[in-house]
Amino acid sequence: MSVMTFKTIMYEIRNNVGYLTFSTPDRLNSITEDRLSELAAVLDGIEADKEICALAITGLGKAFCVGLDLELLKRGFEDMNYFESVVRRLNEIILRLEKLPMPVLAAVNGFARAGGFEIALGCDIILMADEAKIGDNHTHVGVMPGGGSTQRLPMIVGAQRAKELIWTARWLTGREAVDYGLALKSVPHAELSQALENILDQLRDKPRAVLEVVKMTMHEGKGLPIACGVQVEIKNFVKYMGSEPYARDGFWASIGSQK
Repeated sequence: MSVMTFKTIMYEIRNNVGYLTFSTPDRLNSITEDRLSELAAVLDGIEADKEICALAITGLGKAFCVGLDLELLKRGFEDMNYFESVVRRLNEIILRLEKLPMPVLAAVNGFARAGGFEIALGCDIILMADEAKIGDNHTHVGVMPGGGSTQRLPMIVGAQRAKELIWTARWLTGREAVDYGLALKSVPHAELSQALENILDQLRDKPRAVLEVVKMTMHEGKGLPIACGVQVEIKNFVKYMGSEPYARDGFWASIGSQK
């Protein structure tokens, strides 16, 4: 097991999975400049580590992440150039999460709003505690989203539901998020860690290469007409099956086990 502790996050590797925890519960795990820098540094390491098969993200305390820190927001409202630079940094982090060559899972333990909500949207799978609440929440104070929720949320829950959630700034509980198709599963808070491990255990025995190519193919085909998307899949199928030993070896191993 490898553990790295920063000012605002903790990162450890256990059994080929990276665990990233927002660790400033006294500030509701809000996003500071330190956190943006530390997330970028951790992502550098994850991108270079060929042994990790998945990344799990959660928070300490009663929040997952409540978005930009108040001190950062105060400075941003006084200096729009600074505000833009922060928003661009946040978007780059979320885009890097989406491009990671492995599944990224968010275990939403508590409040996730604004930038924290948008970080969760950049993950491949969202699990939630029943007691948690998630929402864009920007318009409640007359602010528009800046971390990608106007673009990602419609693709996840559909245009009408996305507009309703963003316009009304309404919170969703864990179970409501599942009903909306936003979260995969919601469980009591005490069971969230185990629910996360149950999924991770089903990923650990899969070759990293196949998890990567499936994720890459889904992203590459996003928004394309189905006929074009199928061509993307065929292209990646031929490339993967012709170059990776896992498919051939795994197939013959499974045949052998059935004899």
